Amino acid sequence: MIGIFDSGIGGVTVFREILKELPNYQYLYYSDSFNNPYGDKSEEELKIITNNICKYLVNNGCKIIVIACNTASAICKDYLRDNFEIPIIAIEPAIKMVYDNSYDGKTLVLATKGTINSNKFKELYQKYDNHKSIIYECRGLADLIEQDKKKEIREYLIEHLINFKDMQNVVLGCTHYPLIKDEIKEVLGEVIFYDGSKGIVKELKRKIQDINLKEEEPKIIFWDSSHKLEKEKRFYQILELEK
Repeated sequence: MIGIFDSGIGGVTVFREILKELPNYQYLYYSDSFNNPYGDKSEEELKIITNNICKYLVNNGCKIIVIACNTASAICKDYLRDNFEIPIIAIEPAIKMVYDNSYDGKTLVLATKGTINSNKFKELYQKYDNHKSIIYECRGLADLIEQDKKKEIREYLIEHLINFKDMQNVVLGCTHYPLIKDEIKEVLGEVIFYDGSKGIVKELKRKIQDINLKEEEPKIIFWDSSHKLEKEKRFYQILELEK
């Protein structure tokens, strides 16, 4: 079984890409909506939270863990890898993808406070900065997406992104943000989006081969820490699957 976790529903955008290429495995998705949002939590808080999640996933038979949350990945990846023997794969903001594919393009990097302030993000940005990029902290946006507050999301985007209409690229540095691509385009126009989900799929394929994890009867288990039934319903809607 493969474990995937996020601060809530956002990691489904990563899981959706995983299922396209690796459908014949069993998955346990942990939605930690009780502790959402992660972006404003301290490093110590996040380490305790994510350590407990990984224990849960391991105790339920997971042989690989995917951190489908940019904030948790940036802050806790090394800590978790030191604490657990199984492979732990971590998502990263897709700054390198812009560097490789659109170096001269004006780029807006959207992320949470926790991601932006992390050492890992700073290293990536310094290494792959095209000197035409703006980093913007989207405080509170992931929580609005988690709660599916469509009206408030549109109002937020108009207020915060209206001055960035000359951008060509948008790096979605939180796994919640791909859920509102259409709403972002309503404000910014036809931009090119980049996120870290493709990289996660490639790395997961490698790890599956490394540990020789065999294909099996497909199965998806969803767990939400706040025990809200609407979370599970939305999870399967985004995946376009029936429960």
